[in-house]
Amino acid sequence: MGILSRASYVIRSKLNAIIGSAEDPSETLDYSYEKMRDELQDVKQGIADLTTQKKRLEIQKRRLEENVEKHNEQAREAVRQDREDLARQALEKKKQKMQQIEELEGQIANLQNTQDDLVSKKDQLQGRIERFRTEKETMKARYEAAEASSRVSEALSGVGDEMEDTSRAIERARERTEEMEARSEAMDELADTGAFDDALSDEDEIDKQLRSSRADTEIEAELDTLRAEMGKEPEAETEAETEPEAETNGSGSAGEDGSEDPEVEAELEELREEDS
Repeated sequence: MGILSRASYVIRSKLNAIIGSAEDPSETLDYSYEKMRDELQDVKQGIADLTTQKKRLEIQKRRLEENVEKHNEQAREAVRQDREDLARQALEKKKQKMQQIEELEGQIANLQNTQDDLVSKKDQLQGRIERFRTEKETMKARYEAAEASSRVSEALSGVGDEMEDTSRAIERARERTEEMEARSEAMDELADTGAFDDALSDEDEIDKQLRSSRADTEIEAELDTLRAEMGKEPEAETEAETEPEAETNGSGSAGEDGSEDPEVEAELEELREEDS
């Protein structure tokens, strides 16, 4: 097999596969049925044309028969008038008409035979069409039932293209949802730890300690008030409570290398005097 022959064979095979995959049996059966009906219609039209031709010849034959009868009367009348010459002419015309009638009868008989043959074939074709129509509807019903069953089976098994797309979409949605839930839980955890407060606040470490000291002072003042209302004397601060404060104050005035900065100490002294 040559290269061109092989290429042609491959191309025909590919085209046949494409056409086969795109072919709808229901449409193919309907098309074949319509083609057969068109053929039947052509046969009926041929029979009608043939019958028309036969009727036309029969009409012509009746006219010739009328002429034959006319020539008979002419010949009798000529004999009565002793005009044998006219009688002879009339009989000759009668003979010609009789020959034409004989030819027409042969043509009419041939047309009749052809018509009978076409009618028989038409009946056979019509019977085939009726049987094909029954088979067509049966095959269409079977194909549609098989197609519906296949779709249901694919839907139940999840192997259809649409079901695969739906499954992938659900899986992507699930992954996205889990990712968002994890992100939301992470945000809640960071909010509980105060990470967002630190990030959004302008306070530094000193501001936080001062705010904490003010809160402790307010709590102690409120506690002293409650003790006074209940007739209890305020408890003296223990060394354990005062020593950390002293250490805190001392660490606040120390420099980065642990030594005291004179300028810082001087400013701190002014602040103490203002406070007193």
